[in-house]
Amino acid sequence: MAPSTDSPTAHPHPGTALVTGATAGIGHAFAQQLAGRGHDLVLVARDTARLEEVAAALRSQHAVSVEVITADLVRAEQLALVEARLADRDRPVELLVNNAGFGLKERFLDNPIEAEQAMLDVLVTAVLRLTHAALGPMTERGRGGVINVSSVAAFLPRGTYAATKAWVNSFTEWAANEYRAQGVTVMALCPGFTKTEFHERMDVTRGTGFLWLDVDFLVEKALSDFDKGRIYSIPGAQYKTIVGLTRLVPNRALQTLQSLGRK
Repeated sequence: MAPSTDSPTAHPHPGTALVTGATAGIGHAFAQQLAGRGHDLVLVARDTARLEEVAAALRSQHAVSVEVITADLVRAEQLALVEARLADRDRPVELLVNNAGFGLKERFLDNPIEAEQAMLDVLVTAVLRLTHAALGPMTERGRGGVINVSSVAAFLPRGTYAATKAWVNSFTEWAANEYRAQGVTVMALCPGFTKTEFHERMDVTRGTGFLWLDVDFLVEKALSDFDKGRIYSIPGAQYKTIVGLTRLVPNRALQTLQSLGRK
């Protein structure tokens, strides 16, 4: 299905995209590919020096405008800076990519509650608040889009990380149907294991088998699915199969897989 005339990618200039967690992994790949499509960018991350380095490279490579916002999304006052940028009617954001996130290696009771709360703040609260800030101006203009980076873990009983991503899926599906008639496309990207820094930051060994996806492939497929107006993007035939099987296998059996990817 071709992109609708209200899709952000259908305009001569695709507008500005804001990407959280933009200095590494999936967020960085989104920034690269969106810049390649001609989007001006607003990049959000915690590390100012790394943000400036990525921004300079994107300006040089793609001749696009790149703003940076240093913000730790766990901190309400810094999250508010990003909300304000999204709500700015004079500098519209056509596409929001809620990508920032992290995981915890240990099981629930082995993690400090402060770490669990921080994960909830980034994976749920930030997604909720930033989407709310973005949707107001988008629905007024009658166009725009939101991509929420979820996970295949959302379909599996894998502790609090999976629970947050299940919330992201549910919220995204509702928002996609709620705001489609007002010209806004909302999609959940559900990656499986992907070759990024994500697992290294969890102190988990990254694998090399068929389950591990290339990040550029992942984002390319995600943007293709977004252009087609899909509510879910699940790149990789192996992960489409896994998600399909989760509907057939009892949760109790699936729970035996919860240590997968945590070694």
